Amino acid sequence: MDKVVRSAAEAVAEIRSGSRLTVGGFGLCGIPMVLIRALHDAGADDLEVVSNNCGVDDWGLGILLADKRISRIIASYVGENKEFARQYLHGELEVELTPQGTLAERMRAGGCGIPAFYTATGVGTQVAEGGLPWRYDTDGNVVKSSPAKETRSFATAEGEKEFVLEEAIVSDFGLVRAWKGDRHGNLIYREAAQNFNPVCAMAGRVTIAEVEELVEPGELDPAQIHTPGVFVHKVVPLSAEQAADKRIEKTTVRPRDDQSGDDKSGNDKSGNEQQEA
Repeated sequence: MDKVVRSAAEAVAEIRSGSRLTVGGFGLCGIPMVLIRALHDAGADDLEVVSNNCGVDDWGLGILLADKRISRIIASYVGENKEFARQYLHGELEVELTPQGTLAERMRAGGCGIPAFYTATGVGTQVAEGGLPWRYDTDGNVVKSSPAKETRSFATAEGEKEFVLEEAIVSDFGLVRAWKGDRHGNLIYREAAQNFNPVCAMAGRVTIAEVEELVEPGELDPAQIHTPGVFVHKVVPLSAEQAADKRIEKTTVRPRDDQSGDDKSGNDKSGNEQQEA
């Protein structure tokens, strides 16, 4: 039952080129950066990645993307990565854009053994009707588009309504980051890191979790656990330095009334808001 491994390198050693990965995180929050770095160092390529977003140019999945280790991605938001846009528009990367809630449910369904489900999201658009550009060639021509999906009408409280069939997602490996975890693989995420990490963990046939704080079995309140250990196969405890290494996606500034020192808002003298990714 002890799922702790000695290093991130050992944890990702069995990930081979061509694998499909579900990777947790939302923006730059809750990204399993230590595992991503280890995977980058291991040299695996031709990866298909399922994640809410693809990091930024020098952080998160962006470091795999920069070295062209990712060949295909299923995501819902990709607007913060210039290299992502360049590869996509030049035919170097296949992209399946998916509504954010649908993406989360596709992974949750995969983890629950549900092969597909109907949703109203996307009905009447190219999500259901097909034609979304998945891949371009080097001249900017669309060479692969999304297929049309099955739709069906169901009776609802508002009357007959059309729904689109979405298939579940199951990955070869799930990579997630947790705030706390025990040796049995039970995990707790903090704040916004709860958004995609739980479903990414569920969808992985083999799930690897990096944890900021490792505790002994029995120390976590069962009522607070977000991912039960049954979904987790390997646990990588982080050092204090690794746990503290977090990026702020956007730093905002605002005028201050008091320029002499720190005020109650948590701003420093420069006006930068103190934020934690």
